[in-house]
Amino acid sequence: MNKAILALILSPVSMTAYAGSPLLPRNITRAGMGPDSSIVMQDVTVLGNRQKDFQMKTSVNAVSIDKQFLQTNFSGSLMQTLSGIPGVKAMSIGSGQSKPTIRGLGFNRMVVTQDGIKHEGQQWGDDHGLEIDQFAVDHIEVVKGPAALLYGSDAIGGVINLYGNYIPTKKLQGSASLFSRTNNESLGLSARLEGTGEHLYWKANATLIDYADYKVPTDKIQYYSYDINLKDKRLRNTAGLERDGSVTLGYKGYNFHTELKLSDAYSKSGFFANAHGLEVRLSDIDYDHSRRDIDLPYQSVNHLKVMSHTVYQQGGLALEADFAYQNNHRKELSEPVSHGYMPTPPGSLEREFRKNTYTGNLQMRLALGSQHTLSAGASAEYQHNRRSGWGFIIPDFETMSFGAYAFDRYTLTKDLILNAGLRYDHVRTSIHSYHDWFKTPTSETDSVFKERSSDLRRSFNSLTWSAGINYATGNWLLKANIGKSFRVPIPKELGTDGVNYHIFRYEKGNPDLDPEESYQLDAGIHWGNGRFTVQLDPYLNYFPNYIYMNPTPNYYEGLQWYHYTQSRVIRYGFELQAEWQFLPFLSAGIKGEYLHAEQLSGEKKGFSLPFSTPWSADGTLRYIFCRHQPGNEGFIAINLHLTGRQDDIVPPESPTPGYCTLNLTAGKDFAFGDKRLRLSLNAENLLNRRYYDHTSFYRLIDVPEPGRNVALMIGFDF
Repeated sequence: MNKAILALILSPVSMTAYAGSPLLPRNITRAGMGPDSSIVMQDVTVLGNRQKDFQMKTSVNAVSIDKQFLQTNFSGSLMQTLSGIPGVKAMSIGSGQSKPTIRGLGFNRMVVTQDGIKHEGQQWGDDHGLEIDQFAVDHIEVVKGPAALLYGSDAIGGVINLYGNYIPTKKLQGSASLFSRTNNESLGLSARLEGTGEHLYWKANATLIDYADYKVPTDKIQYYSYDINLKDKRLRNTAGLERDGSVTLGYKGYNFHTELKLSDAYSKSGFFANAHGLEVRLSDIDYDHSRRDIDLPYQSVNHLKVMSHTVYQQGGLALEADFAYQNNHRKELSEPVSHGYMPTPPGSLEREFRKNTYTGNLQMRLALGSQHTLSAGASAEYQHNRRSGWGFIIPDFETMSFGAYAFDRYTLTKDLILNAGLRYDHVRTSIHSYHDWFKTPTSETDSVFKERSSDLRRSFNSLTWSAGINYATGNWLLKANIGKSFRVPIPKELGTDGVNYHIFRYEKGNPDLDPEESYQLDAGIHWGNGRFTVQLDPYLNYFPNYIYMNPTPNYYEGLQWYHYTQSRVIRYGFELQAEWQFLPFLSAGIKGEYLHAEQLSGEKKGFSLPFSTPWSADGTLRYIFCRHQPGNEGFIAINLHLTGRQDDIVPPESPTPGYCTLNLTAGKDFAFGDKRLRLSLNAENLLNRRYYDHTSFYRLIDVPEPGRNVALMIGFDF
């Protein structure tokens, strides 16, 4: 039975099993749980009598997901697996990767952390996913809504906390998983070995994935009035591979714990060849020779991460320290073809980015009696990014940030809890100038090396705050949180100036952008008894100066021109879910989400924001079998997913039709003493419907979403 708890219902995590400390924000799931009645619905267990204890831990909307949920609902990338959570979506990129969005906000508007360290890759890029091994993740916490108080800039939309800090309980234990997907003929293997002694423990993970060009339910697409035929309905040159590994060494004591983790994630994936400047018509490459080839254009990303985590506890005092070094090396290669005034480049290296990040976090929690807890922390981060290659999109830059916060939680009664916090941040960004390596004519007799980015030094300061309340009465659980968040403009928004062929647009930055500010109100309303639960999570955001990439009617070399601008924006919406266990072995549930965004100023006043998320709803029926055989349980669930038509657009965007898909999930466990065999199946788009995702840049060239896809995983725990 899956113990994932969606929405405000938080899963149990034993302090003896996890290396995380009880400090904020990790204390969200650090309480124990006793026997309880439960309601099961599509891999979601809603715990009846104890949900009050967990929901009273925090006033923000949070979700906790365990490893079994990730295994049972495996559907490709980690973010695609999480996309069933109301408010969480996966922006698909090719066939093997995707980016997360929370309530329609993604990229640098949300934070992804790994064991307490903010993951720092090239988040601004639309065409690559997270460089994290999803099979090394033990559990996940998703914070929906602004969380800048604890995480600083970029957490204006939410946080996805990934934890791989499970401490082994045996001298030797492990697991192995084989998995495959039919749509892109993906094949993968992941293995884990770990062990522990009296005080020392160790862990090792390795993952290998290889996939072919993925299929779409159409024989041809249209790109700039060109009809492009697809061989065997596959997007040519979208194959890829992934190689991940990590090693952890740790020490555990009575009141002291420390661990050191080294991880490396590498991926290589092709770009849809026809979408990259139409070189396919002139290329000597036979893109249809093999569906597993990775030809030009393609990208490779390697992310090296070294992290340390230390916790000390004495009485009511707990101290925590996290330090990390990250190196993100990303390359884009394509055929050397002249564009505009640029002559034929000397090689295939179009873009290269080397980003080094140094991070340090210190946190403290002090219990001031049984009803009062004070938490405080400070963090610092330094980024150093250097570019190369003949194509320009963002300049070299350095960023230094520092932040400190204090958070107070007071329990008036067991059914009424108040919290409040304050944070200060200072960020300095330095952008370097860049001139083209070729000359651009300025007149009939003169030409210059055109400056694309000028030297820029910007400093930003921000004071943010948050306050919340939790209240329980009878079968009702109520919570509310109000606060202010911020986000500093990133170097791409300040200094970009170039063509991005992979996403079909010319992008122009704005060096005068101000930091984004957000005033938000979040609420949670929950009612439940032993058989039925319902949850409503409404929210409201007001941005005095929202930063976004504004589409224009102008074109450069056939690509639409986008430029960064700011306007006043209001966003509001809700997530709703209800679950009914009407028989011990049969349950049903519905869930849905709605988001509306509107610009209140600027040239697009009255319109929405680009790539706004449409409404969606799901209905699921789930049957459990072998429920009286502990360790051998199984389930099958049928799901109907609806997404509405998106007419709420920004000119010159086009509306996107709604769609409906039928999906199926099933799983079965087989126990052999203390060993376990796991089978899981996830079938998406069973009817092979042709549809478009409004948040996907591929819809701009008439590429529909992937067709029918069946993901199968076989796992063995020992």
